[in-house]
Formats: sequence, C-alpha cells, structure tokens
Amino acid sequence: MQAILSPPVVRPQIPTYIYAVVFSSLCIVWGLLWDIMWHMSIGRDGLFAPPHLLMYVGAVVAGLFSGIKILQLTFAKSHAERTHSVRFWGIFYGSLGAMYCVWGALTMLTSAPFDDWWHNTYGLDVQILTPPHTVLLVGMMTVQFGAMIGVLAVQNRVANQPAVGSRAEKQAHERLAKRLKIMFTVAAGLLLSILYTMLAEKLGEWASHHSSSYITMGIAFPFFLLSVGRASPLRYPITLTAAAYMLTMLIPSWILPFFPATPRLGPVLNPITHYQAFLFPLLLVVPGFVLDKLLHRFGKLNDWLLAVLTGTVFILVITVVQWYFGAFLHTSVYAQNRFFLSTSMSYSDDPGWPYHHAFHPHWLQTMPAFLKGIGIAIACAIVSARLGLLWGNWMKRVQR
Repeated sequence: MQAILSPPVVRPQIPTYIYAVVFSSLCIVWGLLWDIMWHMSIGRDGLFAPPHLLMYVGAVVAGLFSGIKILQLTFAKSHAERTHSVRFWGIFYGSLGAMYCVWGALTMLTSAPFDDWWHNTYGLDVQILTPPHTVLLVGMMTVQFGAMIGVLAVQNRVANQPAVGSRAEKQAHERLAKRLKIMFTVAAGLLLSILYTMLAEKLGEWASHHSSSYITMGIAFPFFLLSVGRASPLRYPITLTAAAYMLTMLIPSWILPFFPATPRLGPVLNPITHYQAFLFPLLLVVPGFVLDKLLHRFGKLNDWLLAVLTGTVFILVITVVQWYFGAFLHTSVYAQNRFFLSTSMSYSDDPGWPYHHAFHPHWLQTMPAFLKGIGIAIACAIVSARLGLLWGNWMKRVQR
C-alpha cells in the first residue's frame, strides 16, 4: 500500500513589501531629520532639495510596493495571502498595513507642492507644525503605522502557528519569529521618532524644568509605549523600542555635522560652516525599562489599575530623569560636544544670547506651580496609558 501523504503545511513568510515599507519608514525619518538640520544650517530649500528627495523615496517605495501587493491580492484570487487580507471599497484586497502605507504615501506626496507654495508665499518656517508640515507629518505617521501594523500582522500569524516538522524547519520558524520581533521593534522605534520630532519644540532640554513639558510627555508617550508593550512578544519591548528611537534620532545628528553647510538665507547671526545637529532625544529608555518590569509583574491586573500604576510611574520616572539630564544638557560644559549635541546652534541664533546655556525665566516655575503641573501630567498619563493598553489589546489580534 502507498502511504497517504498529508498536504504540505503552508508556512507564513515575510512579504517583500514588509521589508520595503520598513526601509521606507527609515528613509522618511532620516529625511525629516536631515530637513530640520538643513533649515538650521542652510535655510531655504527647494522642492527637490536632498532631504526632500529622501522623504519622497520613502513615500514612493512604500506606496509602490504596497500598491503592487494590493493589486496582486485583488486580481490573483488564488493567492495564498488573500485569506489574511481585508476587502475595501468593495473591490480591492490587501493587508491593513499596505492600505495605510498607500494612503500615507499619497498624503506625503500631496504635501510636497503645498510646502513649496507655502515657502514661496510666506518664506522660511519658524515652527515645525506649519500647515504643510502637518499634512506631511500625518502622511509620514500613516506610512510608519502601516509598516508597524504590516509587520505585526505577520508576527501574530507566525506566533499562532506552532513550530512543527523537522528540527531544521523548527529552527527556521524560530528565526522567522525572531526576525519579525526585531522588525516590529524597529518599525515602532521609527514611529516613536516621528512622534517625538513632532513635539520637540515643547520637549527640548530648555523646557526640562517646566511642567508643560511633562504634561506633553504624559499625553503622548504612555499611549504609544504601552500599546507596543502589550502587543509585542519580546521580553523588553518598550525598552528596545525606546533604544531604537534614540539611535534613529542620534545617528544623523552625530554624522551630518562632519559635512560642510553654509547659510543661504539671512539674517546670518551665527556664521556656521557645517551642519548643526538636532536635539539630543528624551531618555525614554529609562521609564521604558521600568514599564517593562511593571508589565512583567502586574500585567494581569485590571487594565484600569494597571493604567493608574504605569501612568503614574512613567511621569515620576521621566520627571526625575529629564529634570537632571535636561539641566546637564542645557547648562553643563561637559554636554557641549558632538556627542551630547549642546553646541548645536542655528545660523539665525544670536551667539551672544545669555540663555543658550542657562534656563530662561519663562521656562522656570515655582515649586507649587511645578507640582500642580506634574499632577496634571499624571492624570493625563493615566488616561493615555489606559488607551494604550486598549490599543495594544487590538494590535495583539491583528492578523490581516
């Protein structure tokens, strides 16, 4: 008698578009940071300035690869991945991540001529969140969210499929799962980098002794960090995501100042000759590690109780860390080097201004006012943490 062979097991693989959109996400973040440093060092840019081109590459690659994937799933009815896709507009099939990437890429490319018109009409930006930049940032975050969700869907499918077969097949399954965990951490760190950059004007070291900075942190970061911590199967996902964000932020600021740059737009108060670095990022890795530990120990608590615990601890830890580290960055001579970036100064800044390395009175508070602000920050962080846990519960179930 002939043995009856069981059908081969279809094992999940990482689609090519997943690699493409994570690469695109990196191009977008570094393009944005380069653009900020371009504005600090050179001033006026054009529609096709090098930093813009890097961002456009990210948008085009993300939109193109995701669009091709959607068309494959739409027209190839026997495609193995179609069972893990969602239908939209009654016609198209695709993963959630691919759809977000397409929408984000279109938004980014739409913002480009809008930004060029804005510069031609109103001149140089003095803020990060101008209307065209807001449209651009929404597109960027949509692409990056799509990358993160795309990786997460494959990661969840792999996690739900047990490793079976020969030893080699089990090892291949483990390698695939490990690669997906790393890619999810990288994608989450890149999205966190954009979130921080969007809020950087309120989070610089000059604001580290003002409660408004911690209120902003309490609103923005517990939501994101706890959603990642709840969704990722890694042992220390929040810590690793925060580390990925710090490296993403620091690498361009460490490298670009070695390259020449001279201002092209006046007034030039600080005649620089090289690129000026962006800010040293917040030390989110410290509260991130504490949050990971809390999730290990109290992860099975009611989510409201867990939100109260994690939100409160996040604000207390980040306040202590940034109060002292922000003061070090802003006032210490030991921070005035290329590592800590405190020598960075835009060409339009007056070198003689007395508050380059001292706290401006506007950014100082009395202790009662500061403590009141920290109380508000804790309340905001608790709500943010609860929403983050809720969002993380949804992300754990994403498989499409």
